[in-house]
Formats: sequence, structure tokens, C-alpha cells
Amino acid sequence: MIVDSASLSEAIDTRTVVTGLKADTKEEVFEDLAQRLHDAGYIDSVDEFLKALHEREAQGATGIGEHVAIPHGRSDTVKRNGVAIAILDHEIEWESLDDTGAKVVVLFAVGADDEGSKRHLQLLSEFARKLAKADVVHDLLQASSQDQVVAALTK
Repeated sequence: MIVDSASLSEAIDTRTVVTGLKADTKEEVFEDLAQRLHDAGYIDSVDEFLKALHEREAQGATGIGEHVAIPHGRSDTVKRNGVAIAILDHEIEWESLDDTGAKVVVLFAVGADDEGSKRHLQLLSEFARKLAKADVVHDLLQASSQDQVVAALTK
């Protein structure tokens, strides 16, 4: 299955998108986005999902450069795959490929089954293609509303 901008826009739930997030640490970003995923019905347990995020982070950098990070957690607590997006009000420290911190965080909640993993890889691929474009990152860094985030990622 090929993921395109139309299905990407379907994957973005504005209930799990935040702009101007005031956070000083990766942990604060994780807690905020995990709570949003929980409140929107994507995960059963914030604590279990946070544990999965930390396990993945321990394996290596999730910052892809240009102030963008794409962390993910794979867990049985994920009821359905989802994505949560934060545009931070300032750059925070984050391990990355180019040694920049993060200001855009695209966090994936991935089901532990094979189908969940397959769908996640498709979405990750499409998000990575979008986030590799300088104009998309620029628009995300300037976004001040959920609609602007969706527009930047689906144009």
C-alpha cells in the first residue's frame, strides 16, 4: 500500500497536534504527547507507552536533523497506530544526526502486532519524505495552529 498526502492527512488527528508547546526536556514532550494519544483513544496506558518510548530512545538517536525528531514507541498498550505532533516554542536538547536540538517532534504510537508495524513503516516513510523537504520543515517551524501543521505536512 502506498501512503500519499491524502492518507497522510487522514493519519493526522488534530486532537494529537500541539503548537507552541512549552517544554524544556524530551521527557516533558513525551508526557504531553502520550497524554494526548491517551485522551484521543490511541493508547490504554500513558505509563506503559512512556516505558516503550524510553526503551526505543535507549537504542539510538531519533533526531533526524534540521530540528526534527521522530521518536516512536511500540507497545501492547497501543490500541491503534497514531501520530502525535508537537511544535515547540523553543528548541530543546535532543540527540540527532546533525547535533541540532528539536523543535518539531513527530511521535508515533505503534501497535505490537505485525500489522501495526507494517502500517507504521508506511507512515514513517511518508513522514520522512515530507520532513526531508526544507519548505515543509520551515512551514512547521512557523506553524501556530493545528491546521497549519496539517497543511505543511499534506501540501
